[in-house]
Amino acid sequence: MKLLTIKRTIQTENRFSPQMGRLRTRVTYIKKHFLGLPIKTVHHYRETYYGEIKNCEDCNLCR
Repeated sequence: MKLLTIKRTIQTENRFSPQMGRLRTRVTYIKKHFLGLPIKTVHHYRETYYGEIKNCEDCNLCR
């Protein structure tokens, strides 16, 4: 059994961009797990409609 693992999960989230308004995007989270419990998020990014990979820092989480 491995102590440290890295898992990738995909979630659909509502984001807000000043140029486009409300976006509904698929956000991929890469998390580090210790014995199956998540420790920290290593990186998260989103995929655009055209297939480009963008960082999630340019748009805010819309609630």
